[in-house]
Amino acid sequence: MNGLVISLTHSSDDVDRASVAMVVAGASVASAQRTTVFLSSEGTLIAKDGVAETLHEEGFAPLGELVASFVAAGGTFLVCSPCAKKRGITEEHLIEGATIVGGATLVGLLVDGAASLSF
Repeated sequence: MNGLVISLTHSSDDVDRASVAMVVAGASVASAQRTTVFLSSEGTLIAKDGVAETLHEEGFAPLGELVASFVAAGGTFLVCSPCAKKRGITEEHLIEGATIVGGATLVGLLVDGAASLSF
């Protein structure tokens, strides 16, 4: 199973887009697909403990619930290392299911055949 990688570059700067990405990620992992959300740019804030719980776009479940459900179902977050560093995010700040990685990790998933979506 090659899985799906969802690239998410938004959080509090575009809660609508972040919510859509997490709904799709949740549907993917619920469909028994290996699902990884790659967080870069402002998206890295979603992996910072407590941030997703503060975000809610009308018409969607709160982002904190979407994130928690995704992780509980077996989904994982990969956090762009330089993006996290720029925002002062370290491993100690991360939610369960999130890991800070270099770009080679993302490239490896794609080379191994994972499909990708970007939000």
